[in-house]
Amino acid sequence: MPNQSDDVAKPAQKPTSDEAVADAISLAIHEHRLAPGTKLGEEELSDVFGVSRTVVRAALQSLAHLHLVDIHRNRGAFVAKPSLRMAREVFEARELLEPRTARAAAEKAKSADIDVLKRHISDEHAAVEVGDQGRAVRLSGQFHIEIARIADQLTVADFIEGLIARSSLIIALYWRRESALCESFAHHALVEAIAEGDGQKAEELMRSHLVDLHSALDLRDRTAAPMTLKDALIP
Repeated sequence: MPNQSDDVAKPAQKPTSDEAVADAISLAIHEHRLAPGTKLGEEELSDVFGVSRTVVRAALQSLAHLHLVDIHRNRGAFVAKPSLRMAREVFEARELLEPRTARAAAEKAKSADIDVLKRHISDEHAAVEVGDQGRAVRLSGQFHIEIARIADQLTVADFIEGLIARSSLIIALYWRRESALCESFAHHALVEAIAEGDGQKAEELMRSHLVDLHSALDLRDRTAAPMTLKDALIP
């Protein structure tokens, strides 16, 4: 059954708010249907969604605040294209923040929280099995965001969510080991440590997992295959 975000992404629903349009574009970016550097023309987006250019413009502005879109004067809006320096800094920041968050999550998690994490892993595996790598990346990011939520550190969770949004773009450009996209053993081990309330183990596993993800980046310039906005925004 499609989730709410998937429904929003379908122009047949005729989203009329800038928030709905932003959600649809964000989903397409996170699922790698819109590649970094793709031009987001206001007129074309207006046609795709059946909304005014004013609504599109507001949606693009909100995505720019989330660092998912870059807006250049006299050139227009583009899907953000993280630099090599940003790629390194984002993962270094995650390596600093998320291990401690995993420790806090292990100290506070309830059985319902563990069930949510297990569902994330199951959905991620299902996406990998059908070859939907973009969705697998998004689900993996949501898994990490959920751990931050369980830790109940709201300010840190906001930082982590922003870093993970950038991570999706970085992976789209620089990932070199697609077969390891879903590090099943790492996520399973993390859930086990959190379920056991073992904060030290959860912290160590998260740090190791993020270092491994960082090492899987090919930090050289790469160009993604082009795709029209209509094709990208209609899953």
